[in-house]
Amino acid sequence: MTKYDRHNAIRELVASAVVANQDELRRKLVRHGFDVTQATLSRDIREMHIYKGPNGYALPSGNLAVDEDDSLPSIREILESFGLKVKQALNQLVLITTSGGAQPVALAIDHEDWNEIVGTIAGDDTVLIICPDEKQASLLRSRLEEMIG
Repeated sequence: MTKYDRHNAIRELVASAVVANQDELRRKLVRHGFDVTQATLSRDIREMHIYKGPNGYALPSGNLAVDEDDSLPSIREILESFGLKVKQALNQLVLITTSGGAQPVALAIDHEDWNEIVGTIAGDDTVLIICPDEKQASLLRSRLEEMIG
C-alpha cells in the first residue's frame, strides 16, 4: 500500500471516530493493514496538518484538502480553542493551554514565524516561548492575551 493509501486511511479514521492519541491511531492503522512505525505516523500527521484538539486528533477545518496551508486553523482560532493564560518571566513567556493543547498551539505559533520569537517548547498543557528580550516578550504577551480573549 502506498503513502497516498495510508494518508487516505488516516483521514477516514480521524474523520469517522475519536482518536485520542498517536498509539491508538497506529493500532487502528495496523487493523486496516498499514504496519507503520511511530516515526512514520508522526511524519504523516505533520504532513497532513492534523492537529490534536480537546477531543483527540482532527483534520484542519474538517476539510480533506489538507495540502493547502490556508486550510489550517488560524493562530487566533487555535488560541481561542486551547489558550488559557500567558505569564511572562523576563524574556520568556509561559502559555498555559487546555490539556493536550500545547502541541497544536506551539505548531501554530511556529508557523507564524514572528520575529519576536526565538523558539518554542511544548509539553502537554504548557508552551514555553523564548523571545530575544523582555520588551519583545512583553509585546508578544499582550498580543497573545488579546487573541486568547
